[in-house]
Amino acid sequence: MDIIVSLCVLLVLLPIFLFVLLSLLFANSGKPFFFQHRPGLNGQIFKIIKFKTMNDKRDSEGNLLPDKDRLTAIGSFVRKTSLDEIPQLLNVIKGDMSLIGPRPLLVQYLPLYNDFQKRRHEVRPGITGWAQVNGRNAISWDQKFAYDVWYVDHISFALDVKIFFMTIKKVFVREGISQDGQATMEVFKGNSNE
Repeated sequence: MDIIVSLCVLLVLLPIFLFVLLSLLFANSGKPFFFQHRPGLNGQIFKIIKFKTMNDKRDSEGNLLPDKDRLTAIGSFVRKTSLDEIPQLLNVIKGDMSLIGPRPLLVQYLPLYNDFQKRRHEVRPGITGWAQVNGRNAISWDQKFAYDVWYVDHISFALDVKIFFMTIKKVFVREGISQDGQATMEVFKGNSNE
C-alpha cells in the first residue's frame, strides 16, 4: 500500500517536485537535496532524502551557522508548505520508511534514548505521524516521544488513514512548523527518566 500510494502521489506531484528542484538548485548553489543518515525500523540506519531548505554558510571558525541564519527564503516557503518532504516518497518506495510512522530523528540521539523512547523504532519511520498531527515541532520532546510510542501501541490501518487526512489539514493550516525561538526544533539532549 505504501509503495502504490507513494508512486501515485509522486506522479501527481511531479510538476511541483520539478519546480521546487529547480528553485533550490539556484538557491543552494546546485545542491537541491539534503541527505542524512537516520535510524529506521529496529534502529537500522538508512539515508533520508529531503529538499535542502538551508544553505551551508559557516562562521569564521568553520562551524555551521544556526538554522535560522541558514534558512533560505525559498527554503522557508518549502518548509512551511512541507514540500521538503516530497523526496522521502523515494525512501518509502525503497522500503526505508512508511508514509505514516514516527519521524526518523538524528542518529546521534540513539544513545540518549531511554527504554521507553527506544520503542519508537519498533515500527518503520514515516513521512508523517501521530506527533506531527498533534503539534509537530511546537511540542516538547517528552510529548513527541509519548505520541510516537502511543502510535506504536495503537498502529492500525484506520489510524494511518486518520493521520493521513489530518496531515493534509496541517499542511494547509501550517501549524507547529517550529518551536518558539527556533527555526525548527531544539536539539534533543537526552532524558534521565528511565
